[in-house]
Amino acid sequence: MRTLLLARKTISEEEYESFIARRAEAEGLMEQREKKIDEVNATIEVDMKLVGATAIEDKLQDEVKDTIEFIRAAGIKLWVLTGDKIETAVNIAYSTGLLDNSVKRHHLQGENIMMISTELNIAKQ
Repeated sequence: MRTLLLARKTISEEEYESFIARRAEAEGLMEQREKKIDEVNATIEVDMKLVGATAIEDKLQDEVKDTIEFIRAAGIKLWVLTGDKIETAVNIAYSTGLLDNSVKRHHLQGENIMMISTELNIAKQ
């Protein structure tokens, strides 16, 4: 299920201006940008009143698995790029037949080219 929670909070203009300034500073960082943005957001996303929630079933379209199997059988290399969390992406890959237990997986994560390069070199061994 994909869920969306709606909440509200009344803040002063001073709190808003401070938040916007700290958020803009975090967005301008070259390293640890996402972490810093999350930290800034966490300072304002407290003591909120839940006003609504919604959820939808996020099903794969029909015949996705068959299409992927056809592409693989044709010898075409298939890569998938997703914005989902790692766990979600892996679950989808298994359910569509992109991954099975015979496939060796590597999870690479880095904040800069040097970190990713190092992880790639380790994975190649």
